[in-house]
Amino acid sequence: MDRIAMLKEILEGSPDDAFARYGLALEIAKTGDVDGALREFQTILDKKPEYVPAYQMGAQTLIEAGRLDEARAMLETGIAVAVRVGNQHARNEMEGMLVDCG
Repeated sequence: MDRIAMLKEILEGSPDDAFARYGLALEIAKTGDVDGALREFQTILDKKPEYVPAYQMGAQTLIEAGRLDEARAMLETGIAVAVRVGNQHARNEMEGMLVDCG
């Protein structure tokens, strides 16, 4: 069973498992399906808006797709959330990504 199928199976039993959904989003991104990956990141954020890695990797996915305006918006929101939850490491990384977006 491939990773995407395995993660989808996990999510069938636990649809609110943010870690499994995050893994699914990353695996989908690897296939080049940017919109599919972004849907999974957004599903996480709809249910757990303080799940900082979803902002960070969602923005990274957008950057790799050349969708810089969307990436900047996601990074700005992610930075604000990282500040609110006290995740300085993710904040620093996203601030660096934001600079790279231009």
